Amino acid sequence: MMRWPVSLQSLAAQCMALLLAIPLTELLQILFSFQATLWSFVFVQGGIAAALSRVWRQAAWWPPLHLVFLPTIFLARQAGLPAWIHLAIFVLLVLFYWSTFRTRVPLYLSGHRAWHALASLLPRAHTFRFIDLGSGLGGVPLYLEPDFPHGRFYGTEIAPAPWFISRVRAWLKGSRVNFMRDDYASLDLSRFDVVFAFLSPAAMPDLWQQARTQMRRGTLFISLAFLVEGRAPDHVLAGNAGARHTLYAWRM
Repeated sequence: MMRWPVSLQSLAAQCMALLLAIPLTELLQILFSFQATLWSFVFVQGGIAAALSRVWRQAAWWPPLHLVFLPTIFLARQAGLPAWIHLAIFVLLVLFYWSTFRTRVPLYLSGHRAWHALASLLPRAHTFRFIDLGSGLGGVPLYLEPDFPHGRFYGTEIAPAPWFISRVRAWLKGSRVNFMRDDYASLDLSRFDVVFAFLSPAAMPDLWQQARTQMRRGTLFISLAFLVEGRAPDHVLAGNAGARHTLYAWRM
């Protein structure tokens, strides 16, 4: 299994697929006596890229993306769209996904089932400081804040567009949630009593090391959907809709 960052793996898969698609298309043309077209080449390239993605054990959403990547480019070219539309789409993706290639944490959105289960883990009788690492559009702290008047809620998000949306939502609601535009890896987690994360399996080892080093004794670290390898959780709240809604909590 390759140890490169997923962005470099994906680039390598596309480039290798382009090189392999040429002789494979010619071979298929000889074996099955058909006239190869540009579209047959495009789909052969996509199939090879998707197969390489599977071999390298990329996350489940990557093979379909590899399969349609080149066909989508050709369809966009044939549609004759103005050049500024391509630029606008690129800028929009950058604003939402920002440094995903480095952090390997895409924009995941949790749901109300998970939020309700999370609320059952929070203290109601005394003050606490809660932070959502990678807070996305701000749904988690904005949902929890009204039910916990003794809590102070924070969110941190590095991507500009989700962070801006969460700030606007807080302003419209008159919320006191503090949404910070910062990388969670640069935060001091000792400031918080409850740390919540819905990130990705790739991010969990470093995050767990950070939490174990910085969080105070008795505080709570909670992960939605993703376990810490080699460390059994102290609490498991299974969601009704499968693993994506299961909470794992560790008392530090």
